[in-house]
Amino acid sequence: MAEEKKLTVLQVLPALESGGVERGTLEVAQALVLRGHRALVMSAGGRQVAPLAASGAEHFAWPIGAKSLATLRLVPRLRRFLAEQKVDLVHARSRVPAWVAWLAWRRMDPGTRPRFVTTVHGMYGVNRYSRIMTRGEAVIAVSDTVREYILQNYPDTPPERIRVIHRGVDGEAYPHGWKPGDAWQADFFAAFPNAAGKLLVTLPGRITRLKGHEAFIELIASLKHRGMRVHGLVVGGASPSKQRYLRALHEQVHRQGLDPDISFTGQRDDLKSILSISGLVLSLSTQPESFGRTTLEALRLGVPTAGFDHGGVGEILRTIYPAGLLPLGRVDEAAGRIAELLSAPPPVPEGDFFPLHAMLSQTLDLYERLAAHKDHETRTTGARGITDSIPDPR
Repeated sequence: MAEEKKLTVLQVLPALESGGVERGTLEVAQALVLRGHRALVMSAGGRQVAPLAASGAEHFAWPIGAKSLATLRLVPRLRRFLAEQKVDLVHARSRVPAWVAWLAWRRMDPGTRPRFVTTVHGMYGVNRYSRIMTRGEAVIAVSDTVREYILQNYPDTPPERIRVIHRGVDGEAYPHGWKPGDAWQADFFAAFPNAAGKLLVTLPGRITRLKGHEAFIELIASLKHRGMRVHGLVVGGASPSKQRYLRALHEQVHRQGLDPDISFTGQRDDLKSILSISGLVLSLSTQPESFGRTTLEALRLGVPTAGFDHGGVGEILRTIYPAGLLPLGRVDEAAGRIAELLSAPPPVPEGDFFPLHAMLSQTLDLYERLAAHKDHETRTTGARGITDSIPDPR
């Protein structure tokens, strides 16, 4: 911009506990502060509030993600908040907060209201409720897979409004070849003694049917039958609603006589360390992932990684490690490929693939260019100069 303007940017999401959306929100807020902007985040709170505040960003505890009609009562309050805080841009990262933000935003003066941005973080169910994520003046897609999902399922979304900004990983936080110290490894194998001395095959992800845990158990059984000395690690927690499914997985393990061969670690804060000591990291989601950040983290550490060839995981593997592409849904064929990767894995190339700094730079550049065109004429003509056309989403 000819004259740099300090922005006030508000990101809205349900909570700040854990997950890729939350981590990305925190990273963008930190980057805004470093550029001298004012970073606001609105959510119900959580354990990421403390590091957010430590970065210099501001948190506002609102139940803006609660799935209740009562949440709509926040609309006029949010409209006042946007005016009082002189917010230049609102970035909605989840559906309920996006509805509240859009309902507040659309009744404001088009000449003075903030710019409205959404990020499509996943392939949601296709319906009017989810369509709100395509109504930003700019719509960020976290992968080419998500862009195609938007265009296929919401064809009234102008293609030029969509910005593909891949998620990213900090290479300094995930250096190629990094390993945890001996003390951590001793503690880990004391907690999971059956895993000691074996090739570790790790499936990270929360406990849900979509993540492919049943296929993982079948894969470990197949590898055992091939005479391979492996141990499967299921790394991820189960919400209260998923406890029944977790018990079913334990029963499947027991029926197949795999109790000594598979460990369920539960939710862990040391996933990076677990990934780094793994012989192979897997992504077995039955539905395509929007991106696949854990796959990227493992590869950036130099750990061989394999996953079904679809979605964002397929994008990442084709770019970095095509040897890890598995045939979708064909467990027996996938088991053979996994056995080859465990026996003689091609080295994972070292490189600055999908870097975090690129994601942050592209996001903040988009914010700044949008905010530079706040006059009434550019709003009603689609903000030419930013894209060929970003029409008003009403």
